[in-house]
Amino acid sequence: MLTLRALVIDDSRVMRSMVMKNLQASRLANFVFVEAEDGADALAKFDPAVIDICFVDWNMPTMTGVEFVRKARARGNTELVPMIMVTSEKTMAKIEEALEQAGANAYICKPFTVEDLQGKLKKIIDRLADQLAAPGGPAAGGFFSRLFG
Repeated sequence: MLTLRALVIDDSRVMRSMVMKNLQASRLANFVFVEAEDGADALAKFDPAVIDICFVDWNMPTMTGVEFVRKARARGNTELVPMIMVTSEKTMAKIEEALEQAGANAYICKPFTVEDLQGKLKKIIDRLADQLAAPGGPAAGGFFSRLFG
């Protein structure tokens, strides 16, 4: 099974735990988690050479999730790192802002189930697995060295 280092960003420890528990239960990958309590904390921990995928809450103090996605994307070299918004924001305007303007790859509304995660993430995880395994792709420079030490 594919191993992915996932950055889980939420100001609520309970929500971070719920996201991580449901991701493990989804069996889409073997997730190794890095936690961040807001966008600023996440930006300090985000390194596209180490983090394979991000799960981002919207409403957080210090720096919102959308601000994190924008700043992370602005660093460059992050297009291969899927950023998934996991939020209670449900209006079309917010979804459009996250996906079209900020650069998020998917949008999952709280509350969610394991099945919701599987449905929204299967194609993204499959695409990520293909990218990581491609000759000369990110796997050649770091994924397998992270996987096998």
